[in-house]
Amino acid sequence: MKQITAGDYAPDFVLKDNRGQDVKLSDYRGKKVLLSWHPLAWTKVCAEQMKSLEANYAEMEKFNTVPLGLSVDAYPSKNAWAKELEITRTKLPADFWPHGQVAQTYGLFRDGEGFSERANVLIDEAGKVLWVKIYPIPELPDINEVLAEIRR
Repeated sequence: MKQITAGDYAPDFVLKDNRGQDVKLSDYRGKKVLLSWHPLAWTKVCAEQMKSLEANYAEMEKFNTVPLGLSVDAYPSKNAWAKELEITRTKLPADFWPHGQVAQTYGLFRDGEGFSERANVLIDEAGKVLWVKIYPIPELPDINEVLAEIRR
């Protein structure tokens, strides 16, 4: 699949979040959405990435932005992980089955490893992609860079 880029329209999806609730991208029209992809729950850098979303949730809300933390993990695992990390506001959608289908649609699935890239995709109020950044798997995304893109 072609990797999503700025200017593309973000493909819609429905995934279960860590609480087992449906998350439909198009339900957020009128708000910006940050899709923050992390390879796998229960790993150090992924935990720090999701905790940074939670810690900056109110700041993102000020700029009409909803952060979503996506990975290929099953939602019961993501729920236990969110409780462990004390993530209460940020939804963590599970791109579990069909395995990594949304990551594949966005061109962010790593076939060899069976998980997504570590990436941030910022979508505008109309569903158009504003910004995409892919990070080396061991690198923690700079939340200040992410917030700067949201504030633009």
